[in-house]
Amino acid sequence: MFSRLRSDIQCILERDPAARSRWEVVTCYPGLHAIWLHRPAHWCWGHGLRWSGRMISHLARWLTGIEIHPGAQIGQRVFIDHGMGVVIGETAVVGDGCTIYHGVTLGGTSLYKGAKRHPTLGRDVVVSAGAKVLGGFEVGDGAKIGSNAVVIKPVPAGATAVGIPARIIASRADQSADVTESHSPGQEAAPKFSAYGVAAQQEDPVTQAMRGLIDSASAQEHQIALLWRAIEKLSAVQQADDCVPCDAARREQFEAQRLNDIIGK
Repeated sequence: MFSRLRSDIQCILERDPAARSRWEVVTCYPGLHAIWLHRPAHWCWGHGLRWSGRMISHLARWLTGIEIHPGAQIGQRVFIDHGMGVVIGETAVVGDGCTIYHGVTLGGTSLYKGAKRHPTLGRDVVVSAGAKVLGGFEVGDGAKIGSNAVVIKPVPAGATAVGIPARIIASRADQSADVTESHSPGQEAAPKFSAYGVAAQQEDPVTQAMRGLIDSASAQEHQIALLWRAIEKLSAVQQADDCVPCDAARREQFEAQRLNDIIGK
């Protein structure tokens, strides 16, 4: 038991740069208090003492602002940062090493009692502030949920989900979708913990698709202009009237740079 308590404290010291000492973590971190109170509540729930479990859960909510249903399963080294407004439903499962920020809801969309209504988070998942994960599906190991995202479908391992409704940024080579840069020659890049699920290489997939379409359209217009110039040389047409459509085609009018500026390139 004491080793698990030490592990709970140590994971906060590792992931929160604002944590200065173990005493500060023990006394001033409501996320830790909520998890410690959840354990007796979950024990009561599992042993048929449903009212006692709910009462402990209610007391924890009043003290910390974090509502964890006593039926929820919480793994080891879970860190609820800030925590105010976090809601974790009855059939939710939170894997080892997960990080959950304030305003997160692990909610259900089904009204059937006894069914798996709430999500299952794998190991080392980061759920950013304000995110809503709704449904009885699985979020894979190492996945990240962006701030204020609304996730209503499964997220593969290592992927990142952003937007409303959430769009999936796939992982790269079975690693996290956001990989740190290598600092040593010959050293492979490796995933690391990203506070609030934010990383430098993270991009909206819709924006990436828009950029690809813009680049493709710009390249096609350039090729068309080159074809018209070649046709003009071959036909040796010099009259101004005949050259009007050729001039229009020879000039590239597709404003690729302006469109890229709009979407933030």
